[in-house]
Amino acid sequence: MRFRLAITTAAALLAANSLPAQAFAAQDEAPQVAVDSTDLGDGIYMLSTGIAGNLALLNGPDGVVMVDDQLPNTTQVIEGAVVEIAGEPSPRFIVNTHWHGDHTGGNAHFAQQGTTIAAHHNIRTRLEASEDEWTQAPATLPILTFGQDLTFHMNGQTVEAVHIPHAHTDGDAMVYFRQADVLHMGDTFFSGLFPFIDLSAGGSVDGYIAAMERGLEIAGEATRIIPGHGPLSTRVELQASLDMLREAAFRVRTLVEGGADLEAVRAAEPLADLHDEWNWGFITTDRMVQTLYNDAAGNEVSYE
Repeated sequence: MRFRLAITTAAALLAANSLPAQAFAAQDEAPQVAVDSTDLGDGIYMLSTGIAGNLALLNGPDGVVMVDDQLPNTTQVIEGAVVEIAGEPSPRFIVNTHWHGDHTGGNAHFAQQGTTIAAHHNIRTRLEASEDEWTQAPATLPILTFGQDLTFHMNGQTVEAVHIPHAHTDGDAMVYFRQADVLHMGDTFFSGLFPFIDLSAGGSVDGYIAAMERGLEIAGEATRIIPGHGPLSTRVELQASLDMLREAAFRVRTLVEGGADLEAVRAAEPLADLHDEWNWGFITTDRMVQTLYNDAAGNEVSYE
């Protein structure tokens, strides 16, 4: 199923904090946004626009649980998809996987319609501290927060939100639909893409590697994995991303430990052979090099 909405300006979307949306990197025209809905069975759907974080939706007689809610400007098209699937515009619960605006930008819209927003403590803290305009909307802040995990028992599913420390940010959560064997990894998994590791928000390379290792511990051979960005995946794609990041981090750390500064690391082109497969519009090969360098050097900035 597809649901379409015209967004007025790319600039309005880019106002959402840390938006990893390659589709708008060099566009000034008004894009058309469509939601692709993939039925995974057991009342679970993957919703994707290709410009912001992938969503998961569990539908059933107990109400809708949705994982993430995209951007402030995509709420109408996301709501349209929810109505088409569930017959009602507002989920009963939304779980935020982390605080970035392409995953929490719809919080205010849905909360004002009665949805309860749940998230890790650090997500609320970062949203509350942010001065970005989109975070000032009433009802943006989650009203239900958790430390290590939170479990929903709805629609015949055990839905487990599990905190992953210091990975993409310091407030990440994976959400596992146990009976359906579907895992939403949030931005601790960019399938087929160099990942965004937000060092300024408590993320770390080692923590990101540990997050993907945790995903592999949860996922079996038949598990469908919804990444934060990229296509529906399996543990095969997750393992490939993990292997890539381990190798990339090793190469850059070796150079840093040998005394290389950022420009020397860049000049060495340590990720050149990974470029064709993993480079993309938001996290380019150079930005990945910078992130790995800054993490190894102890700098709390991902890239310039």
